[in-house]
Amino acid sequence: MKKISLRVRVLTGAVAAAALGAGTFGAVSANASAPAAESRAAVKADTSNRYLQQTTHLTVDAASRAAQATLDAAERAGQRVTVAVVDRNGNTVVTLRGNGAGPQSYESAEKKAFTAVSWNAPTSELVKRLASTPNLKDIPGTLFLGGGAPVQVKGAPIAGIGVAGAPSGAQDEEFARAGVAALTR
Repeated sequence: MKKISLRVRVLTGAVAAAALGAGTFGAVSANASAPAAESRAAVKADTSNRYLQQTTHLTVDAASRAAQATLDAAERAGQRVTVAVVDRNGNTVVTLRGNGAGPQSYESAEKKAFTAVSWNAPTSELVKRLASTPNLKDIPGTLFLGGGAPVQVKGAPIAGIGVAGAPSGAQDEEFARAGVAALTR
C-alpha cells in the first residue's frame, strides 16, 4: 500500500470539510426560506393536536407603547420611576428607566411585573395574601409590593407591568394601570 503524504491528507481533509460545509450551508439556506405549501398545511393541521396550546403574547411594539404610557403618567405626576413589561412567561420584554429613577427601581420593577403576571393579580392585592400565607414572599423572582399590574385578554394573563420608584406602591400601581389602559385604546 502506498503511503500518503501529510500534505495530501491535509488537502483532502480540507476539500472534504469544504464540501460538507457547502452542503450544510445549502441545507440550512433551503430550510430558512419560506416553507413549501405542504409544510404550511402540516403546521396548520398540527394546531388541532390536543397536545399543543396556543397562547397570546404582546408584541414588542405594544409592550413599548404600554411602557411609555406608564412612564409618561409618572412624569406628569412628577415621579421618577422605572417601568418593566414582562411577557406571559415572566421574561422581560421592555424596561424603561426614567430620568433620575433610583438604581434599585430597575430590578424592583421587573420583579413586580413578574409577580403580577405570575398570579394574574395586581401586586397590591397579593400583598394582602401575605397575611395568611407569609411564605409567598420567599418565591424567587417575586416582590410583594404595590406597583405591578397584569395585562389580560379574556381574563387570562398575557403580560405584566411593574413600576418602582414612586414614594408609594399605590402610586406605582396607578402608573402601571395607565400602561395597561394604553393597550385598550
